Amino acid sequence: MKKTDTHLYAASILSADFSCLEKAFDRINASGADWVHLDVMDGRFVPNITFGPKLVRDIRPLTRLPLDVHLMICEPEKYIEEFADAGADYLTFHIEESVHAHRIIQNIRSAGVKPGISIVPSTPVSAIYEVLPFVDVILIMTVNPGFGGQELIRSCLKKVGQLKELSAAHDFSYLVSVDGGVNRETAETVRDAGTDVLVSGSAFFKAEDPVEEVRFVRGDG
Repeated sequence: MKKTDTHLYAASILSADFSCLEKAFDRINASGADWVHLDVMDGRFVPNITFGPKLVRDIRPLTRLPLDVHLMICEPEKYIEEFADAGADYLTFHIEESVHAHRIIQNIRSAGVKPGISIVPSTPVSAIYEVLPFVDVILIMTVNPGFGGQELIRSCLKKVGQLKELSAAHDFSYLVSVDGGVNRETAETVRDAGTDVLVSGSAFFKAEDPVEEVRFVRGDG
């Protein structure tokens, strides 16, 4: 399996203090993080509620980093234009909630946003095989989605290897992202699996030194 030489760090605002988001973005911007990860939850697809397009629009001026918007919602096709207009750079939806996934991908790209697809821990890579040529990012959930601070389900990392092998065999160009339980204790294992983008929330906002946290998790130096 081809390993990734360069890793990206996506700071997830799920664990930020939503009453002080400007301060949270000051922390992210100064940390050296590569992306900002935004978990949109509707209380139906996952057992929690976070925010919608308005918050994405409001925080867009706070950073120049790419906004990686993860739609953990039912009927994601209804909200593509709203999140695109709000300033999303990546828009990722779940195959478990999408009958016409290829059409959704086309619509996301037509809206000027890079499309991504995600799978929960119980979903195999085979469920998204037909759309692999058409996406820019694949998000592997390594916890059951809905809450931050959970422990990594290590068996999910085998999906990263499967996706990297498929990419090499067919010349696909997607990035493989891992979200859930990524911290100092798990980062090396996550990187060694072939992960391109490491998403971290709780560990990032609890870190005494966010710059060192990003460097350590990303494997710099």
